[in-house]
Amino acid sequence: MALIVHKYGGTSMGSTERIRNVAKRVAKWVRAGHQMVVVPSAMSGETNRLLGLARELQPAATTSELLRELDMIASTGEQVSVGLLAIALQAEGVPAVSYTGWQVPISTDASYTKARIQHIDDSRVRADLDAGKVVVITGFQGADAQGHVTTLGRGGSDTSAVAIAAALKAAECLIYTDVDGVYTTDPRIVADARRLSTVSFEEMLEMASLGSKVLQIRSVEFAGKYRVPLRVLSSFTPWDIDIDEESRSGTLITFEEDENMEQAVVSGIAFNRDEAKISLLGVTDKPGIAHLILGPVAEANIDVDVIIQNVSHDGKTDFSFTVHRNEFARTMDLLKTRVLPQVGASGLVGDDRICKVSIVGIGMRSHVGVASRMFSVLSNEGINIQMITTSEIKTSVVIDEKYMELAVRALHKAFELDQPPARTEGAAAGIGSQAS
Repeated sequence: MALIVHKYGGTSMGSTERIRNVAKRVAKWVRAGHQMVVVPSAMSGETNRLLGLARELQPAATTSELLRELDMIASTGEQVSVGLLAIALQAEGVPAVSYTGWQVPISTDASYTKARIQHIDDSRVRADLDAGKVVVITGFQGADAQGHVTTLGRGGSDTSAVAIAAALKAAECLIYTDVDGVYTTDPRIVADARRLSTVSFEEMLEMASLGSKVLQIRSVEFAGKYRVPLRVLSSFTPWDIDIDEESRSGTLITFEEDENMEQAVVSGIAFNRDEAKISLLGVTDKPGIAHLILGPVAEANIDVDVIIQNVSHDGKTDFSFTVHRNEFARTMDLLKTRVLPQVGASGLVGDDRICKVSIVGIGMRSHVGVASRMFSVLSNEGINIQMITTSEIKTSVVIDEKYMELAVRALHKAFELDQPPARTEGAAAGIGSQAS
């Protein structure tokens, strides 16, 4: 008997009929002899509806007190889902019990709307599993040291599921979505994109950080840290599909690098529309200037992505970085009020109509000229590169948003990602930017 964690996205929980199908699928796994923990998201669109009500009353929540109330509101969507799924399981003749994150409890820090999991007490869950029950736990949420409800940010249900699987030492965590696995890029952009049977953890982590929405990045981080076997698969296959076939479907995120993985130099193309670029012009070039600029940004809990500082001329330099588009206005205001007076910049400019396009592949470690080829492809398409960042297995460029789809298609074709790998599909993997 194996302990298995299932996670179902909002689309999979989008109606009572779909919830009933989820219950039938989980019941099938129970009858096959497995202990089951299920982590569902809120019903599709529910979190947006709830937060929309809050915005009608207060368009911009910036204080800790207001963010706390947003978490109170947003967390109720998952509470409805777990209750409905527990009822549906009981209707299938399967004993089930539902818990919110604070009932488990899942302990987090107090960063409202962006909380991080610190500890999970698994004793209550294990007692119910030993009693033969399916345990249904809210995703996306927990509680801080004072008992206040917290949420983990968008996509946080993936993180909850993987963290719970790690705490319980589950045999596998299955992430059920509205797509059937991980692709070389988004099939909505490139019709010839291929689904991969396996993807390395390292590539998955890079791609999740670069804009892929198949899995939330913190869920991949948890999986890597605690070596949780992870599989992405579709919840829209028939619920009564053979369980052996189902357990081999989708895409497996693996920690074992196949000896043939080097066969593919570039394994996938990721992209992120949700980027904005900010530049401080004519900044005094002196030690500590980066901290003076980015320190207040970090204190405001704003994540910074690509950073570039130009070569100094006459003691002055330009300093550019990117943030999430939703944080663009707040970052600009913060820089105007707190940073500009200290750094003596001659100007502040921003652009919230840029995007980031990335190539990823383990094979890039042992091949030269990959980035140069990427730049050549974009140049041939008349696409100007504004910023560049690299690591061992990826190269990312910031470009004008209007060229994003053209860039993705051109790169996908140039690196022959529409063609099967030379030897085995497991030899390469990449991720498209799909919604789960």
